[in-house]
Amino acid sequence: QHNAKPVIVNSANGLKQIAMRYIAFLIHFISRVMLWTLCTKSVVGFAPSFKTFRCLSSRIPTRNVILFAQSIKIDDGAGRPPQDIPLKYVSKSTAKTDATTEFHEGSDERRERLHTALTEIGITVESLVESPEFKGSAAIRTYNSFIFPKSKGALAMTMQPQRASVVANNISFLMREHRSHQEEWLRNHDRSLQEAAELQDQRQSPAPKVVLLLDDIRSAHNVGNIIRAAEASGCEKVVMCGSMTPSPPHPKVLKTALGAAEYVPYQSSISTLQAVRDLKADGYQIFGIETTSRSKMLWQVSFFNQLTDGEAKKIDTNGVANNENDDSVSDERAIWNDKVALVFGNELVGVDVQVLEECDELVSVPTHGVKNSLNVATCASIIVWEVLRQWDAAIECEKEA
Repeated sequence: QHNAKPVIVNSANGLKQIAMRYIAFLIHFISRVMLWTLCTKSVVGFAPSFKTFRCLSSRIPTRNVILFAQSIKIDDGAGRPPQDIPLKYVSKSTAKTDATTEFHEGSDERRERLHTALTEIGITVESLVESPEFKGSAAIRTYNSFIFPKSKGALAMTMQPQRASVVANNISFLMREHRSHQEEWLRNHDRSLQEAAELQDQRQSPAPKVVLLLDDIRSAHNVGNIIRAAEASGCEKVVMCGSMTPSPPHPKVLKTALGAAEYVPYQSSISTLQAVRDLKADGYQIFGIETTSRSKMLWQVSFFNQLTDGEAKKIDTNGVANNENDDSVSDERAIWNDKVALVFGNELVGVDVQVLEECDELVSVPTHGVKNSLNVATCASIIVWEVLRQWDAAIECEKEA
C-alpha cells in the first residue's frame, strides 16, 4: 500500500493533464470555427477554400487573421476578375491616441517630457511627428507608445526619471535606421553568400593566402573581433594557439564576431611554436607582430617575395622591385610567394620569445604617443589590410610591366 499510493497520485495527475489538454483542444477548435464563420459572413462574396481555412485556423493572432481575410482577393461570383478589398493599415500601438485611450491621463505631461528630451539631443519634434517620411515607422510607434502606454507596467516605466531620455535616444536611433533603409546607395549591411561569391569571381588575380596565429590571446572579445576582420579580409584561416585562447563556440567569441565565425576556417593548436614550424614547412613566410628593438616599422616591411627562375627578389611597399636593374633576374613573368602568416600575442606579454626567434621577420605598428602599443584586434586589422594593399600594389605593378 505504501508503494501503491504514489502510483495512484501520479495516475490521477496524468488523467487530469490529459483532460485539461482535451478541453483546451476543444476550446481552440470551437474558437477557430467561430472565427471562420465570422470571417465568411463579414466578407461579402467570400469563397471558402481549404488553403484559406488552413491559414485562418493556424496559430496566427486574431487581429492578423482578420486582416488576412480582409486583404485577400475576392471573387464576387459574377465572372469578373477578383478584386482587392481596400485595407487601411492602422498600427496597433498608435490606433487610439485620443482621450478614449485607457492610459490617456497624464499624456500631456509625458509628451512634454519626451519633447524636452528629444530637443536636448538635437531632434525637432516636427521632423518626427509631422513628416510623412516617418509615418508608420518604428520611430513614431515608439514615440506614441511612451505618450500612450498600453499597460500598467508600461505606464509605470514612463514614470521613471530617466525614461524619457532613454526613449528619446531610442527614437533617434530608429530615425537614423529608417533613413538608412530608404537610401539604396548605402552599403552598410552584410553581403549575401551569392554576392560574396560574385565578388570573388570578379577578382582579376588570386587572393594571397594569409593565416593569422593567435598566441595565447586571453580576451574572447579580441578573438571575436579578429575573426570578423579575418572574414572581411578573406584570410585563409585563423589558428588559436596555446591553452588560453578562446575559440568558437565560446559565446563571447561568437557574439563579437557577429556571425563571421561561420565563414572563417579555424583550428586549435596547443603549441604556437609547432604551428609556426608547420607553416614554415608549408612555404609560409612568418611575421611576428611585436614591439622589439629588432622590429621593422610596418611601412618599411615587404610581405611578399617575387620569385623568378628560383631566385627571390624583395619588393618594397609600393610593389616595385628593389633590384629591378639586377641582370641576374630573367624577364620571365614573376611568380609571387603569396603565403603569409601573421603571429599576434597575448595582451600583456605579447608573442612568446621562442616564437619570435622562429619568425622570419618582426613587425611593429609605429605609435606617436605615450602608449607604445595598440589593442591586439585593432593591430590585426591594420596589419592585415596593409598586407592586402601590398599584394594589390604588387599585382598592379606586374600588370604595368
